[in-house]
Amino acid sequence: MSLHCRPLPRGPDAMDLPVRFPPKNNSWGASNSTMMAHPESDLMEECLKQDLKFYFMNPCEKYQARRQIPWKLGLQILKIVMVTTQLVLFGLNNQLVVSFKEDNTVAFKHLFLKGYSGIDEDDYSCSVYTQENVYESIFFVINQYHRLKNISLGVVGYEENEGDRIGLKVCKQQYKKGTVLPSNYTLNIDSEVEIDCIHLDPQVSASENSGHWMNSSFFHLEFYRLLEVEISFNLKGIDLQTIHARELPDCYVFYNTITFNNKAHSGRIKIYFDTEANIQECKGLHISGSSQKNTQYILMFDVFVIVGCFTSLILCTRSIVLALRLQKRFIRFFLEKYKRRVSDADHWEFINGWYILVIISDLMTIIGSILKMEIKAKNLTSYDLCSILLGTSTLFAWVGVIRYLGYFQTYNVLILTMQASLPKVLRFCACAGMIYLGYTFCGWIVIGPYHEKFEDLSTVAECLFSLVNGDDMFATFAQIQQKSILVWLFSRVYLYSFISLFIYMVLSLFIALITDSYHTIKKYQQNGFPLTDLQEFLKECSGSEEYQKRTPAPVTFLCCCQRRGSDDNLILIN
Repeated sequence: MSLHCRPLPRGPDAMDLPVRFPPKNNSWGASNSTMMAHPESDLMEECLKQDLKFYFMNPCEKYQARRQIPWKLGLQILKIVMVTTQLVLFGLNNQLVVSFKEDNTVAFKHLFLKGYSGIDEDDYSCSVYTQENVYESIFFVINQYHRLKNISLGVVGYEENEGDRIGLKVCKQQYKKGTVLPSNYTLNIDSEVEIDCIHLDPQVSASENSGHWMNSSFFHLEFYRLLEVEISFNLKGIDLQTIHARELPDCYVFYNTITFNNKAHSGRIKIYFDTEANIQECKGLHISGSSQKNTQYILMFDVFVIVGCFTSLILCTRSIVLALRLQKRFIRFFLEKYKRRVSDADHWEFINGWYILVIISDLMTIIGSILKMEIKAKNLTSYDLCSILLGTSTLFAWVGVIRYLGYFQTYNVLILTMQASLPKVLRFCACAGMIYLGYTFCGWIVIGPYHEKFEDLSTVAECLFSLVNGDDMFATFAQIQQKSILVWLFSRVYLYSFISLFIYMVLSLFIALITDSYHTIKKYQQNGFPLTDLQEFLKECSGSEEYQKRTPAPVTFLCCCQRRGSDDNLILIN
């Protein structure tokens, strides 16, 4: 005869105990006589064991035990479909945004850079080597800006501020007056930098005013003290390609800056073209067709995603709270019965990391969806934050599915191996990272002046990581300049020692740690896992015949549809 647990009227955990109602064919008198036959402590222990066994069941076993439909499982599957669909729609729209920005950047370079070949020389667009070329390049930018409406193929125009066009701004940075005579190494200059700027109104045509500003003293440049010339102007544009995707067009402001950099005073002035495109609110849009309706459908879908994620957030938070309450009950009862504390492993048994991961994913999806809706309302100027939130939340949502795959023994090997090897791998990486950082700093300071892949710390770290994976080895050896025999010999010792150490030793040990964890898990699956205090406590359970007599059925997608007549009289209420 099974025990019929009812909540005890006293104690802080009285409401946490399960309630097991008697079968229909039994009377309350029989139930009460059974309860009187057992001490109160036995009743508490039996109820706690039943709660613990039920907590560690998979969704299908919970359904078979008390017909609890796996709402969280169904909601997670639905959420993955919704979040992935939302991400794909946002990504397709983001591709249009990126392509529009890139195409306009290339068009602006061809419009405003004289002699631009279509390919950037390095991190800069092009360069000039004579004073005449400098003047021609500066005047070319100004003339093209004035003639923009007549020469541009894009839907762009001048930026206006309350009806007044802002125009074009030219600034030059230079040292104060001084003299430089390279022939006899004479230098007399004030290192203080002065900045001088002028504004050119686009309303005045280039032909009417070109002679005036070209002959201005501002454009009389003394190159020995000139640091840079910066030309900045803003343009507005409308992206009409979104109409083909049945969405409302986007409006942009392009903040363009052309810099003539002479800080090196090496005889070559590098020309940089930088543009930043920000989305602004479109005004006065009148579009007939289905674009507006499709945009509303997308906004409604975003609202549906927010509601689904908020529901998932509530359910997962509730599960964590109930788990912590159950953990508190078990720790208190174990301490009172066995007069010792439970092991640390038993504490982690109750903390479900997948729920935490799902909660983080839900929060990021809700925030990202709100930002996405603001983007559609043309109130947000950047896609970057929204992309990070939606992308990371989708990643966490898919990773969270591993929790349900863990119910299958074949897939559970991977999950258990990752959990067992992670602490050892992290400790190993911390030690190997010290050696890696040492090689990074050493390569940067010694080989940096002679190899482009070692010019800065981030590039050195990326180059060494590629070498660990066996990428681009020959090019790394061959591109070292042989101007210094000492550095060349050092580079050979440096590269050979790094490759040998990390590929043949560090990487092999890294793989060995994971392999050792895998073999340990396989051995445990064959011979049984070591029992913790919690598992030993549940193993002592003698009054839960309903659970013990059942052999765990294989988890299938139709398991929740299986019904057992013996479960009709069993109800557990937390």
